Formats: sequence, C-alpha cells, structure tokens
Amino acid sequence: MTSPSHNSTRISKRFSELRAVGELGIVAYITAGDPSLDATYKFVLALAEAGADVIELGVPFSDPLADGPTIQRASERALKAGASLAGVLELVRRIRETCQVPLVLFSYYNPILQMGLEKFAAAAAQAGADGVLVTDLTPEESEDYRRVIHAQNLDTVFLAAPTSDDERLEKISACSSGFLYLISRTGVTGAKDSLPDDLPGLVRRVRRFTELPVAVGFGISLPGHVSVLGGLADAAVVGSALVSEIEKASSIEAASASLSERVKVLKEAGRRGLSRREATI
Repeated sequence: MTSPSHNSTRISKRFSELRAVGELGIVAYITAGDPSLDATYKFVLALAEAGADVIELGVPFSDPLADGPTIQRASERALKAGASLAGVLELVRRIRETCQVPLVLFSYYNPILQMGLEKFAAAAAQAGADGVLVTDLTPEESEDYRRVIHAQNLDTVFLAAPTSDDERLEKISACSSGFLYLISRTGVTGAKDSLPDDLPGLVRRVRRFTELPVAVGFGISLPGHVSVLGGLADAAVVGSALVSEIEKASSIEAASASLSERVKVLKEAGRRGLSRREATI
C-alpha cells in the first residue's frame, strides 16, 4: 500500500536521513501558546537545537478529548493566554525565519473547519508548516481534507491504534503521508513507566500495510522507552513528558533548558538503540 505521492517534504527528507544513519527519530510535541506564543517560539528553537527531528505544535482546543490531564491543562493555559489557530500559523512563519526543523500542526478538526479548509491549507503551507495531524478526523471522512492538504504539498499524518484491525490499518496507511503515528496503548495521552508488552507485535502488524516511517507515541518519556523502540520503530513521539517540564518550570528559560536536556537524553538513547540493533541483525 503506497502513500499518496507528492513532492517530498522536510518530514520525509528527515526520516530518510535518519534511516541512512540508522538512528531513531525523536518527534517532540508541545502545546502552542503554553504559556505564550513567544515562549513556544523559544521552546521550538531549544528543542530543534537539542536534536528533535520533528516538532508537533498542538493547536489549543477547548475540548481535547484524546488528551490526558497534562496536555488538557496546557491547552487551557494557552487558550487563556489568547492562542488561536491564526496565532499558531503566525508562530510557524516566525520559526521559519531562523529554523528549518520539520513542523507538524497537531489539531482537532473544529478550528480548521472554522478557518475554512482551503484557507487553512494555503496559510499553513505559506507559513512553512510541513504536515497536519487532525486527531478526531477519521480516514473515511478525510477525502476532501486530504485532497486540499496534499494540493499544498503538506503531509497528512493519521493515527493508528492497538484496536485498529487490519482493514483499518490498511485504510489509515493509504491516507497517511510523511509518517504514520502509532498510538502505543488505548486510553488518553500521558507519561507512563513502561511500554505495553504487545508493542513489538503491533509495530510489525502496521509494517505489513505501509512503507512509511512509523512513529510510536503515548506514554513515551524515558530513555529506556526509546532504547526499546530502537529496534522496532522509526521514531518515538514525546509529548506529555515535555509539556509537564513546561508546566513545572519556574521561568521560560528554565523550561527551555529542561526541554533541551530531556530531548538530548532521549536522542542519545535513540542513537544507542539503533547501534545495538545493527549488532543483533
């Protein structure tokens, strides 16, 4: 099953580079606008410099159903501070003046519909975004969305879950481009101590349906998680653990420093994880 063909984006280029050097990618998620868009700008530059391969910018939404308490609180803080989809697009434009890290807009469908799909896609592409992930849009209902987004040469990232059957995985794979985001467990987001035992089987099952890079998320927070994924996935998605660093930091500077430190440690584990994999092949 091949993914939709369009020109390669920063996302697919980055994954090709990672594959070439045998390295697990780190996809870093933060909520845009928490505690302010200016702060998010600093955080993105810190994450990119620390080695994050792709950065997902969460568009704050008033009713974030799939998110655990950490990201829900971040969304509330961002909305209180006045963040909006238009503000997040302006932030992307600003980031692009100094930084070429691949950026994915991570949103619920409502803010995009309110802006208008065509208008959103054009604005996202002009600002310099690389892909869009809409958490509550199913592949079955995504035809118009994919057509409009792909026309702007943006990737459409979809979520696959442990509960997805083979037919569903095939559909999700066919709709995705850039990478496939595999949820490691059922339930909401949040940092956990260990990864599910059935994760290797789940990743192998997904691989039967796609040649896209597979990024595993939900519950990834420790270097040990990343090391385990080294032999399985193409990237680890780290979200709640980073959002939590922002929440507990005493200042923007302190938050930037702890985000940077956290990503460096995870990135190092990703490098080790794959060198170990080569040794066992």
